[in-house]
Amino acid sequence: MKQLIFAMSLMALTSCKDNKQQGISNQNEKVEKHSESTHDQHQNNSTTVYDNTWMTKMQLNNGGKWQANVETNEGVKRMQKILTTQITSKIEDYHKLAEQLNEAKNYVVKKCTMTGPSHDNLHVWLLPLIEKIDALSKTETINEAEIIKHSIEENLDAYNNYFQ
Repeated sequence: MKQLIFAMSLMALTSCKDNKQQGISNQNEKVEKHSESTHDQHQNNSTTVYDNTWMTKMQLNNGGKWQANVETNEGVKRMQKILTTQITSKIEDYHKLAEQLNEAKNYVVKKCTMTGPSHDNLHVWLLPLIEKIDALSKTETINEAEIIKHSIEENLDAYNNYFQ
């Protein structure tokens, strides 16, 4: 009888150990999947920072440009001027550039009175720009900062293709 109880206890103990090991294995798989998902999401975000695929989503106003409100046009011109006047030779310069662009972008957002399809298309143009400015403010290398700056320039230059 003692041997039977001992054998059953041993089996139960081994079974618990196996279940615990399985639980740890499942947790490790979940962490790995979450890490891969986060990495993929970061890759996707960084891709939009470097490219201008948003242009494929833009629509024209029956072949013409959308009418933007005066303040939006002023804010965009201000950002374009900031890009041409701000010297960027050190990482701190790029961060300062991002700060100045962010202020001008905030002016556009606060003063926007556009509605309907013109407003929708402004968002198609503006959201990637916001991501780029944010990425520029966080960049740690001059090489990456220069690439993001160039992408911001392309974004801002394209504004006049879609809005007047």
